[in-house]
Amino acid sequence: MRPLFDGELALVTGAGRGIGRAIALELAAAGARVALLARSAGELDEVAGTVRDRGGIAAVFPADVADPGQVDGTVAQIAAELGRVSILISNAAVVWPLGPTVAVTLAEWSAAFAVNVGAVFQLSAALLPSMLERGWGRIVNISSGIAANPAGMIGGNAYATTKAALEGHTVNLAAELAGSGVTANVYRPGSVDTAMQAWIRAQSPAKIGAALHERFARSYAEGSLITPGQSARSLMGHLASGATGEIWNVNTSRPEE
Repeated sequence: MRPLFDGELALVTGAGRGIGRAIALELAAAGARVALLARSAGELDEVAGTVRDRGGIAAVFPADVADPGQVDGTVAQIAAELGRVSILISNAAVVWPLGPTVAVTLAEWSAAFAVNVGAVFQLSAALLPSMLERGWGRIVNISSGIAANPAGMIGGNAYATTKAALEGHTVNLAAELAGSGVTANVYRPGSVDTAMQAWIRAQSPAKIGAALHERFARSYAEGSLITPGQSARSLMGHLASGATGEIWNVNTSRPEE
């Protein structure tokens, strides 16, 4: 049986660890060639090695998505070396700045938007022409359940706001692309045991707020976090469809392998 995405070229941002790493491995298992983008070359090399050990094809592209120049350069390099991207998974994101809004600077706020929203737009805009020319493409933007409940993460105003903006961008883009063969969807990956979660737990409650710190510490202590692999497998179940303009939630009832 032919693999689901046999021969397709997928670009995954934030692919060095956590959810991005797990999604890259799932895409490779489904037959896709995978372009791995993140800031850490060492982590990307490990992921690429794992893909290759499993018989897949992966290439490493270290870059900072917060830098528009690096994004443009990476897109050009991928096109020159691998061809046109047909699957884009925008997973790279930051959770900072955390803490009371009055303690956050405009520069910090803008930096969060550059990663969580600006880079997503830039990558989509750069890759859409070739997808539209072919008449097939898949864009998935990784969001968060916080977009459905912004009041549930006091102290994370920038994160909640950027994820709401990301979802608005994605659903609007899907409407624009309707009938083209290119789909755009949002994926809320659930509460996943990642380095981002660990980073939040390591912050001082006095700095980020006691309630916010307690929320993440409690989730970890109670064992309610799911694995990156479980979340990635749930996404693959959605990605196989031709749906567009949807907000997909993780299916936590899927058994772990």
